[in-house]
Amino acid sequence: MPIENDIKQTTSFRSPYHRMTVNLMYTNGWICDEQMHLLKPYGLTIQQYNVLRILRGQYPNPVKVADITERMLDKMSNASRLVDKLLAKELAHRTECPNDRRAVDVVITEKGLDLLKIMDQHQNQWEKRFHNLTEDEANELNRLLDKLRGSSE
Repeated sequence: MPIENDIKQTTSFRSPYHRMTVNLMYTNGWICDEQMHLLKPYGLTIQQYNVLRILRGQYPNPVKVADITERMLDKMSNASRLVDKLLAKELAHRTECPNDRRAVDVVITEKGLDLLKIMDQHQNQWEKRFHNLTEDEANELNRLLDKLRGSSE
């Protein structure tokens, strides 16, 4: 369905670039909303899920909160607060960094790893909704999005 129908647009966009911007923002909101529904039964937000996946990617090595912030998809999120939420859920463990007492090392717990294993199955199933694009189309969309951000090769 065209973006005009989804947002009930009755007038033309002022340019294809304006249409693209609105389409990207609307699609991002749609994907985030769908992702939130997937995460809700596990008591996680999108940002907490992102931090857990970052921690799993570094496992068994610890990660400093500043490094988590650099890797997060949502740069406006407060990584320290998100880590605190994961600590309270026993999905992560925090220790003082031996080299820098002001820094904190964070590592995912076995409980966190187990939760992500379960969630991976649901995430893989959820991602199948995007198989209405071919792999070539998905690769092209990725290339175009990278180009849009100025980070294409």
